[in-house]
Amino acid sequence: MMTKLYLESDVPPQGLGRQRVVVVGYGSQGRGQALNLRDSGVDVTVALRPGGATWQQAEQEGWEPVALEDAAKDADMVCFLIPDMAQPEVYQQYFAGKLNPAATILFSHGFNVHYGFIELPSESNVIMVAPKGPGFLVRREFESGSGVPCLAAVHQDADGSAFETALAYADAIGGTRAGVIQTTFAEETETDLFGEQAVLCGGTTELVVAGWETLVNAGYSPEIAYFECMHELKLIVDLLYEGGIAKMHEFISDTAKYGDLTRGRRVITDETREKMQAILREIQDGSFAKEWREEYQQGEGTYRKLLADDLAHPIESTGKKLRQHFSWLNPQKQEATT
Repeated sequence: MMTKLYLESDVPPQGLGRQRVVVVGYGSQGRGQALNLRDSGVDVTVALRPGGATWQQAEQEGWEPVALEDAAKDADMVCFLIPDMAQPEVYQQYFAGKLNPAATILFSHGFNVHYGFIELPSESNVIMVAPKGPGFLVRREFESGSGVPCLAAVHQDADGSAFETALAYADAIGGTRAGVIQTTFAEETETDLFGEQAVLCGGTTELVVAGWETLVNAGYSPEIAYFECMHELKLIVDLLYEGGIAKMHEFISDTAKYGDLTRGRRVITDETREKMQAILREIQDGSFAKEWREEYQQGEGTYRKLLADDLAHPIESTGKKLRQHFSWLNPQKQEATT
């Protein structure tokens, strides 16, 4: 049986009512969600570190930000939309012991709650609303009259209304226009991390680079290899996004389909699946979270080196040169030449 999809008709009539909502952070999700809440008539305040770049941006977009040290006062709901690694310190310094006991605490990713990096008061509702898209898309779809699907979860239901509150919040940022699925903090966190590591980010980029290197090492042009292994990936992803594997098969050639069906399993082998299982176990038992937390606390030296090495790969310089000629990626250049 399909999981229930909560829509606008399922939202409690009172919505968020007169709750004073404080959004901590004005990055990707913070900005998108805060603007949508404001446009939905919610009493929302943005809390930031004074003097930062996002403080200036918030002021330019009509906000009167408050400093983090003043954010807990009179808040009925606090939404932690800053990066995962910054949340425990910010919560401990500015919010622990200072919140109204009846205040709801909201996250858009379950990482710190699920792995116990933040200790939350037992008398508070603790909920999650996780849009399944980046903040700019949450905002863009809302402005167009649509919305981005959301996951909603309850970690603590202190007064019996936690899920209704989560649903009302999802509605206020546009989520119920596309549908909201109920989940748990554990399920959202573990599946999200696995998807990022094994498929969407880690798996995809390694597959692309390995394909590019295979062709270039065999003597083919780096530019041709880029088109075949990186550029055209978007065409396939768009088909998968719009209609799943069935739509991809509908719009690719029979030759491509036969190659897919007979060769794909030679790339993604039983050994690959075993590696995926190992990655999932590291997520489930908390060892990945512990590793990443320690890396952050030690100054991120390994992380920054790995990132620099990744960005220095020759596929990046090849792509950068080619993309300069893609007019659809540079509208200003296109206008200047017409």
